[in-house]
Amino acid sequence: MGDHTNDSMADTSSFSSDGATFTWVTSSGLPTDTLELAWENEAWTATATSIEHRSTAVIRVSPLWQVRQFLLFRDLDEPDLWLGTDGRTRWGEMNGAHRPELDGATAVVVPNAPLTHLVPIRHLRLQPSTSAEVRVLRCDIETLGVVPETITYERFSDTAWSVAHPDHAPTHLHFSHVGRRDWVVTSNDTSTG
Repeated sequence: MGDHTNDSMADTSSFSSDGATFTWVTSSGLPTDTLELAWENEAWTATATSIEHRSTAVIRVSPLWQVRQFLLFRDLDEPDLWLGTDGRTRWGEMNGAHRPELDGATAVVVPNAPLTHLVPIRHLRLQPSTSAEVRVLRCDIETLGVVPETITYERFSDTAWSVAHPDHAPTHLHFSHVGRRDWVVTSNDTSTG
């Protein structure tokens, strides 16, 4: 992947193989979540850590930002939830059990963890003033329940996005490049799903 050449968060060439760090900052100015992006074994690993929910989500994606695996860790060294896809949107648990009710989803998001939206945003490669509906898997940290839902992503500019869930008003995400590999993400809504 090439060097960082501009502030366009959705430009697939904008991250170097050195990765990137995203920090979610609430309206009170306090950082609550981080997402570390690392290039490993010819693929990206996005590790999203939530201080508030004491959890870590690990999302393995292809070089084209297609989800391969999703792992959720809460309080153990082993994942509490481990899902994988065959690359054709067919989902299953890592023990081999097929989960047909999840098929068709292209990403996994965690409620109240807005940084998990980075993966579908990068995969979409939308131009400013365009939008797309994406079938995602919504993973509940407390219950480990996973349900498919459709989210609408809209790109306003190189660094501004809207995420609209069926159950609440759109949330606007703003990505600010603050260093060679560091970004700050803010929103109009601290309960971003």
